Amino acid sequence: MRAALLHQAGDVRVEDVTDPKIQQPTDAVVRIVMGCICGSDLWPYKSAPPTDHPRQMGHEFIGVVEETGSQVTSVKAGDMVVAPFTYSDGTCEYCRHGLHTSCVHGGQWGIHGVDGGQGQATRVPHADGTLVVLPVGEDSDLLPDLLTLSDVLCTGYHAARTAGVAAGDRVTVIGDGAVGLSAVIAAKLLGAEQIILMGRHTARTDLGRDFGATDVVAARGEEGVAAVHELTGGRGTERVLECVGLKDALLQSAGVVRDGGVISRVGAPQYAEVPLGFPEFLRNVTLTGGVAPARAYIEDLMPHILAGDIHPGRVFDRTVPLEDVAEGYRLMNDREALKVIVRP
Repeated sequence: MRAALLHQAGDVRVEDVTDPKIQQPTDAVVRIVMGCICGSDLWPYKSAPPTDHPRQMGHEFIGVVEETGSQVTSVKAGDMVVAPFTYSDGTCEYCRHGLHTSCVHGGQWGIHGVDGGQGQATRVPHADGTLVVLPVGEDSDLLPDLLTLSDVLCTGYHAARTAGVAAGDRVTVIGDGAVGLSAVIAAKLLGAEQIILMGRHTARTDLGRDFGATDVVAARGEEGVAAVHELTGGRGTERVLECVGLKDALLQSAGVVRDGGVISRVGAPQYAEVPLGFPEFLRNVTLTGGVAPARAYIEDLMPHILAGDIHPGRVFDRTVPLEDVAEGYRLMNDREALKVIVRP
């Protein structure tokens, strides 16, 4: 089959790889109908050293089950399914507590002999614990919306949930990428009264307004913090959802959070030390968040998509065929696209 492989920074190629096959009785083989490029894919795309062992890329996909192992019971051949961005067995202690990303038998796509999500097919370990059946066909107009259940919508929801967003809250979302926009959707779903989106890309923040943002602040640094304080009576917001992953974004979060408030960071951190010290300690600021256990949230969020309450698939603004996936990476890296669908 054909799949996207990263050879080094800036060098993604579509090449022939071994067709996926059932290796364990708990496996399934899924023909990928739609995948996409994630903002977190851009970090290795920008920095990976040359290698003689390129890894398959992609961790977000929906597809059709083609074959299952003898012990798989929850999905069958012909089912349309979505996979979260990590696989998990669904039965270990962590999975039972909704922390599927810490599954003792789980792992990441594209490494250790597991296929990635930017290809024609993939072997899914622990299919019963990983895959969720979608009640639509592969020609459904809802596919882009449902694809966000693989990562970005669940990640934005994780930010809102771990921050404790509740009805009537004031929330600041930092970052106007796909995760930040998904966090706006999540904050709206959980009943936030005021949602301030901090971002400076007008097309993206306009979409954020459509998703439920009540205010947009384009400024950064001290000017941005001052603008949020002006919108909130000088106090900041109870909840801050940091969806970027850079130190400056976390510093900005500390500036806009209200005393006694919560910062939830879900942007993959590109820094080694958390820049929160004694001043934040004195303000009783809580820092939470982390990698989203997407599998725990899919069934909660899917009904909102099926009912037409939310349309998170609007974060996709470009589509490329698999053979042109390198162009998709370029478009996102150069900020010419928000999020790119990859069609095998």
